[in-house]
Amino acid sequence: MIYLGAFAFGLLASSAWGASPDAERADQLIRQAMELDRRPQRGGELYARHCASCHGPQAHGDVERFIPALAAQRQAYLVKQLADFAELQRDARTMHDVVSRPELNDPQAWADLAAWLNAQPPAQVTQTGQGSGVALGEAIFREQCASCHDEDARGDDDGFAPSLRNQHYAYLVRQMHALGGWRRLHADPELVRFLDSLDAQEREGLADYLSRVRGPIRDRARMHQDGTVGD
Repeated sequence: MIYLGAFAFGLLASSAWGASPDAERADQLIRQAMELDRRPQRGGELYARHCASCHGPQAHGDVERFIPALAAQRQAYLVKQLADFAELQRDARTMHDVVSRPELNDPQAWADLAAWLNAQPPAQVTQTGQGSGVALGEAIFREQCASCHDEDARGDDDGFAPSLRNQHYAYLVRQMHALGGWRRLHADPELVRFLDSLDAQEREGLADYLSRVRGPIRDRARMHQDGTVGD
């Protein structure tokens, strides 16, 4: 599996462009997956077979290939990305090929994978930038991003806005460039305009700050109806 936890300073909003039949089906599948009982053990088995070769055995990503860390990522966000890849609402051929495999092309598999990933310890060592723009990046985050991603960059209470913590610098920069350049399907136009308004120094500073935000994000974890605990 490759390029799953794509960076977004907010939700991917297909409704902003008018929902296509595929987008509506993806939304239905997301709702279905979120209502299923989670089976983290099976999710770990699926991850080992289909995802670990790219995202690493501990889901800490691959800096050289711009593959994101997924460990401790929010469950709802992960489910949404899997559904979007399955329904071609996100553009990545490798991910389309992986998620189309019979064992993964199923809402139950998405729920299981997301539960396992969310329960994994986050990466404690991530690639960071040079450090000169960290103060600028923190100021931008506090002013423009914390309202959606919370002050600790853990994401929103519903879990659809992703955690931006414990992530690699180069991956964050690349995704900001992609979003700001209108190269992501169904991105929120306000988000795109905001990122497009940042110059290279501001984007790099923001990415450098976020790449240095460490620690657990499950301090507000809750028990689900199926008995699993997650964020």
